[in-house]
Amino acid sequence: MFRLIILLIGVFIWTVQAADNDNNLDASSHLKTLVLGSGCFWGAEKRYEALEGVIDAESGYADGRGFVASYREITKPSRRMDPNNYAEVVKVVYNSQKLSTAELLKVYFESHDPTQKDRQGNDIGTQYRSIILTTEDTQYQEANRLKALFQTQLSNAGFGEINTVIKPLKRFHVAEDYHQNYLVKNPNGYCPDHSTGVRFAEVVEPRVDNSTLKLGKHIVVIDSRSFCPYCEKFKKAVVNDYQGDIKISYRYADQLDGLSIKTATWATPTILFMDNGKEVYGVQGFMTREAFYQALGAFKLGSSEAFRVAFSKGTDRPFCQQYELFKQTKAGTFIDKLSGAALFKTQDRFNSGTGWLSFTKPVEDSVTYHRDLSHGMERTEIRSKSSGIHLGHVFKNEGPRKADRYCINATVLEFIADE
Repeated sequence: MFRLIILLIGVFIWTVQAADNDNNLDASSHLKTLVLGSGCFWGAEKRYEALEGVIDAESGYADGRGFVASYREITKPSRRMDPNNYAEVVKVVYNSQKLSTAELLKVYFESHDPTQKDRQGNDIGTQYRSIILTTEDTQYQEANRLKALFQTQLSNAGFGEINTVIKPLKRFHVAEDYHQNYLVKNPNGYCPDHSTGVRFAEVVEPRVDNSTLKLGKHIVVIDSRSFCPYCEKFKKAVVNDYQGDIKISYRYADQLDGLSIKTATWATPTILFMDNGKEVYGVQGFMTREAFYQALGAFKLGSSEAFRVAFSKGTDRPFCQQYELFKQTKAGTFIDKLSGAALFKTQDRFNSGTGWLSFTKPVEDSVTYHRDLSHGMERTEIRSKSSGIHLGHVFKNEGPRKADRYCINATVLEFIADE
């Protein structure tokens, strides 16, 4: 049964996404790049590579002009105080879901003395200047915010003004091979620590309690700490009017402690269908409404009769068990079994004697109508507007007092009694 559910979900997700290959790209990648200069690049490169979430750190040169960037050129005596000299920098590629821009920049500020101008200790010259080169606006804003915050703490500790320059990256020049991983190749290599000893005030985020996600079925959406257009698109298209009984919870990629996750969480949104704390299926990127409800249908309904009716335009057996349960219910509302949207009211129900639930009308704007030529007949199919699942058919003038008869399958409904 478990394998069948996974297969059903996979088939339906593939069917919908294969129709629109661009859908696979609708995710925010959290692989970002910052170029950081803090003096000698040997030690800085090694320090960044040791951070969890850093994908790559590469030594190089940036922010110079007028000549070809090379170690031989930038170390010439004539370049020592040249404002057009290149700076020794490290290009850091990182997964911002595991290591935020703020966390990386805090390491940067704390690991050197940003109040020194065109030097770090005995390493004197413009090539050793403190500089942050950004690749997107949010990094630029965050760098300036943290610079101002760190300035307060440095001033309180008796240090002067921060001289770190912050600007967008124009071009990065890769340093010579012998500079890459220099301290790994030369463990006794020279690259001193000029940090001030001042630290950012520590802010500890409260630990997220995932105990409820270990009980029963849940949908977990991996969200972004920064703006994610596809996350907002998914919320607007699917989540905002979702009322189903399988709860949707939001987490960041670093808030999944205690859960068994198989899908990579480097992109947002990532939608995880969880059963007792274990992932059954996961989808990276934006899911259309149709894809979401087909996956949810397989996840919640499995291989049941309800799944066949909802997604294969099936029909309940007359006088089925669900019909017998629903035909005498007191005042209340019949809702979509997946989305939770209201579909029919008991006040509009009548006994047609056919063995299927019958209503004179649906809740306003809750269903859509479709021409159905199957089985050699011409009928009007009824689908749920919220989830798109098949509900049944409407027949003209077959209800009481010449009303229409909405012939609806009971297995795709749930009932909520009026309070």
